[in-house]
Amino acid sequence: MRRRQAFKYELMPNGEQARDMHRIAGSCRFVYNQALALQKTHYSAGGRYIGYVAMANRLPEWKRQWAWLKDSPSQALQHALKNLEQAYKNFFEKRAAFPRFKKRGMGDGFRYPQGFKIDEAHDRLFLPKLGWMRYRNSRKIVGEAKNITLSLSGGKWFASIQTEREVDKAIPSATSAVGIDMGIARFATFSDGRYIAPLHSFKRHEQRLRRYQRAMSRKVLFSNNWKKARRRVQKIHTRIGNVRRDFLHKTSSAISKNHAMVSMEDLQVKNLSRSARGAVRVPGKHVAAKSGLNKAILDQGWFEFRRQLTYKLDWMGGRLLIVPSRHTSQTCPSCGHVSRENRTTQANFVCAACSYANHADVVGAINILERGHRLLACGEEGSGQDLKIKTKPASMKQEPTEEIHALAA
Repeated sequence: MRRRQAFKYELMPNGEQARDMHRIAGSCRFVYNQALALQKTHYSAGGRYIGYVAMANRLPEWKRQWAWLKDSPSQALQHALKNLEQAYKNFFEKRAAFPRFKKRGMGDGFRYPQGFKIDEAHDRLFLPKLGWMRYRNSRKIVGEAKNITLSLSGGKWFASIQTEREVDKAIPSATSAVGIDMGIARFATFSDGRYIAPLHSFKRHEQRLRRYQRAMSRKVLFSNNWKKARRRVQKIHTRIGNVRRDFLHKTSSAISKNHAMVSMEDLQVKNLSRSARGAVRVPGKHVAAKSGLNKAILDQGWFEFRRQLTYKLDWMGGRLLIVPSRHTSQTCPSCGHVSRENRTTQANFVCAACSYANHADVVGAINILERGHRLLACGEEGSGQDLKIKTKPASMKQEPTEEIHALAA
């Protein structure tokens, strides 16, 4: 099987190369915005979507109109149009919102699909229109390099080298299966009772970040002091992201090495972190509390954790199963009784039918693992939606409980 993998390195450009990279990124941004404006104008006039080939044929005309575009690599400009085409494709397939115009300083970067050279022995890269450039060679590149993407993050330039190689299909060395319940008080709770404490990367640096942002707001816009303050803010944001990524990579690597099958709930982070502010006429309730909850949810990095587990388990020969999250913390793993009253508090679970007691997150993880087994065996989601019944007192008779257990089986 073919495996694609990216190796990211920090670049060490000289002053002229740094200015050229900013200029090339600006040219790619201009071409992207120009093509997007043309697409909107063409659509408003009743025309159809302009494909990549037809749009790329306009590049020579744009270079004659704006001569400074000739100083940028043609491949990078062409790939900017491919990025716009992919953005439209994501919109048409309802994976993303409608493409928006790019702004300076937000996602600056460009790609070389070919024409580059890699000299690992001397820690340098050759990039068209930029020449040889040194980079921090932190690890060996494995596989055949297919493309290089340059990106600006935290005031530094990075090169992401995507490689491709042929590998044998992995056979998992581990044989265990585990269910994982994601949360805030506990980052991940396992079905065997273990749990991983949350990192709270943003919360640890929030007070310091607020102080530097306040100092930055009091500086004259675009002055030298304002630029210094902005660099300090960027440095804190970079550290927050690096600490979070390091935590997620270490956690996902440990799980993928020790388990052959992992079952997780399908959490819609966008919906969970939606604002409760409401409208002017119909204001929301508990807005401040919901804002703090949203901040804590986004600080966990649940989607990135799921993305890393997906490809790492695939590399190790394991499998990740995504199951619905309905009633995972309200379903009794012993008798199958589903009720809101089963969860007495945020952390405690006591079944109203059979008095089974455990930590609520552990109960959720056990139910997630059970649904993963059912999904793998017979394709059933096992969400328990059809088992949802009205709350009954703890002294209820055993017959309804046995009937529910039979349905669940």
